[in-house]
Amino acid sequence: MKRLSLFPDTTEIKNNFLTIAGQDLTSLAEKYGTPLYLYDRATMDHAVAAYQAALATSYPEPASITYAGKAYLSTALAHWTCFHDLWVDCTGEGEIAIAQAGGVPCENILVHGVNKSDADLRSAIQYAGTIVIDNLSELHRLVNQFPIPGSQIQSLWLRLQPGLAVTTHAYTQTGQHNAKFGMDAEELVEAVLFCRGKSLPLNGLHFHQGSQFRDPAPLKPAIELALDIAKQIGLSGNWHFSPGGGWAVAYHEDELPQPGVNEYVNLIAGSIVETCQYLDLDPPHLHIEPGRSIVARAGVAIYRVNTIKRQGGRTWLLIDGGMADNPRHALYGVRYSCLPVADPWRESSELVYLGGPYCESGDVLIKDLPMPEIKEGELIAVPMSGAYQLSMSSNYNGARRPAVVWLEEGKAQLIQRRETPGDLLLRDIQLEL
Repeated sequence: MKRLSLFPDTTEIKNNFLTIAGQDLTSLAEKYGTPLYLYDRATMDHAVAAYQAALATSYPEPASITYAGKAYLSTALAHWTCFHDLWVDCTGEGEIAIAQAGGVPCENILVHGVNKSDADLRSAIQYAGTIVIDNLSELHRLVNQFPIPGSQIQSLWLRLQPGLAVTTHAYTQTGQHNAKFGMDAEELVEAVLFCRGKSLPLNGLHFHQGSQFRDPAPLKPAIELALDIAKQIGLSGNWHFSPGGGWAVAYHEDELPQPGVNEYVNLIAGSIVETCQYLDLDPPHLHIEPGRSIVARAGVAIYRVNTIKRQGGRTWLLIDGGMADNPRHALYGVRYSCLPVADPWRESSELVYLGGPYCESGDVLIKDLPMPEIKEGELIAVPMSGAYQLSMSSNYNGARRPAVVWLEEGKAQLIQRRETPGDLLLRDIQLEL
């Protein structure tokens, strides 16, 4: 069954029920309720190992992997990154606080952000090893914040806008000339002069062209441009370079096979080695940002079908979650797939829509998916749910964010409890009338 290959590495069918890491999904749903998010550690471990092997083979210089905190970050996941010595990309003081609470060492915290607040910058100066400067205004404000007593800026990178995007959804393209991200070459040179005039520790260059792309070819001209600029501004010795990330995953069986890691890493590494030789430039410490491709397939969302409607020639499976915990179909039109937890081998008999309980016609998770006959009360498992779902979730219609369970070597551990109605009231202050 092609659909099964979208699920985590440890997924099996035992006694006619889906299991992950040896855990019966029905039992987990009964214990923790639904919607329920599951994360399989083995799948994430295997993804990191694939990137590490590709880098070891193709890039002779030091290289590091950066985990995208925006994909999904909790203290448990931050702690997991430490086992692999991953860097963690944080956007602002909230993600910095989570990474720090999860034990990520200061030198492995990398702070991005297109419009960092003063509070973000203070937190970055205090707790992060590297700050990526997006624009000249931010650079000037950073100097006004520096130094904070007892702390210092360890490393600064500049973000280049290469004027080249990858082929992906328009909402996730970031490298084109009219994007809100980064500095053009002229602004970047001005930033370099400012950094050197202020004796700031400028030692890196970064760019990002977009997320969820399958063709790495557009990276090559952007890498060549960035390295030419690095040569011009005099980066040398132990300097750092990140050509972004955002490598794609398959969300639906029609998108299989999963994009391989080697093609992506080999193009980056080969382009850097070749261009540095041509420019007589010291090769950098390479940083890759695989993004969702580390964590997306590790995550599975479990929902319960509460109501079935057949109206106007359409079959609706109405589940107990939707755009509040996963807005990605509503935002990007992402095509998801799913399997029933019980008897997943059943032959498909009709096309179904999966809709949630929220008061929006856009509250649709899946469209036109072949499924077997489903009964009310059944559990549905949606794979590829590990990235950009919980991190983009909301309390729309008073929804409470779901519980999250970590699966590892036959063990299941709650890492985020389900929100309660009381949680929704914590920030509210009674108005005195």
